[in-house]
Amino acid sequence: MKRRNILAAPALVAGAAVLPGAAQAQARIVTEEFMVPATDGQGEIFVRNKRPEGLAASASRTILFVHGATYPAHSAFDLPLGGLSWMDYIAGRGFDVWCMDLRGYGRSSRPAAMSQPPEANPPLMKGEQAVADIAAVSAFVRNRRSLPKLVHMGWSWGTSLMGRFAADNPALVERLVLYAPVWLREKAEGPVPTLGAYRSVTQAQARERWLTGVPEGKRDALIPPGWFEHWAGVTWASDPEGLRQNPSVLRAPNGSQSDSWEFWRADRPFFDPAKITAPTLLVVAEWDQDTPPGLAVALFPKLTNSPGKRLVMLAEGTHTIMMERNRGTLFQAVQVFLEEAAA
Repeated sequence: MKRRNILAAPALVAGAAVLPGAAQAQARIVTEEFMVPATDGQGEIFVRNKRPEGLAASASRTILFVHGATYPAHSAFDLPLGGLSWMDYIAGRGFDVWCMDLRGYGRSSRPAAMSQPPEANPPLMKGEQAVADIAAVSAFVRNRRSLPKLVHMGWSWGTSLMGRFAADNPALVERLVLYAPVWLREKAEGPVPTLGAYRSVTQAQARERWLTGVPEGKRDALIPPGWFEHWAGVTWASDPEGLRQNPSVLRAPNGSQSDSWEFWRADRPFFDPAKITAPTLLVVAEWDQDTPPGLAVALFPKLTNSPGKRLVMLAEGTHTIMMERNRGTLFQAVQVFLEEAAA
């Protein structure tokens, strides 16, 4: 394990007026970054931590977040939009917050196959390998804080991964938050497409996908001015090789796409919801086209052994509501769930 750096700064409060339960202005937030070795010996996993200085370790106040299929965690979960990131917000309310970039994403190691043409290799970072990365980082955090378990939170494809981790390791999960949860889709007909090791996404493609499903009259106000550009600049800069292309691209491993055809579109769940014994929150926005609300509705009753489970649907938001005008509703819904156990 390598520690990158340690910083201390006051909690950011700019823009907090629009967020319910704004971050505490007096809190002093400590930031640390680490590179955690992968358990298979093939590269390292980037991890960032934010917490109030002097915070006592607690399982109910320690959270690990993982991203989805295309974009890394650090440039979304910890992007200071309006002066405040979601990670800042949670840490400012007295939590020890961690995020991780799976290998092949963000600031983590990229497999050598990502420097070759995508068709030269099979899909990278499939679900089993991604869950192994989560297990490595979860163990690192538990050992560092001397805790028996943590709160685990995933976004999009990350909900599939965290769901699997929670189902396989119930004793290690204090609470589970699934934001934009994945579940079974309509069974695919015809042959499974041939997928390369990774795919490339331009900023224009990302913006169009982001806005898919948003009513025409609501599009202009959905993302505050400059927020998309800020996120895209930070995110695409995390892939220097892709950034050099014209137009610049972000390369993302195709393991998640392979999983989609092997599991979710083949009527084969990647995890068994009945094996999850931690209190679980499902939260989804109404305009989400990547993981439509119907998936969360279908998953919810299958969490038969999750005490205090709940499903929250948010108005006027997409798959990426955490970086939109109404992000405060997401922050509040998750925070209420977290703080009821941490009181």
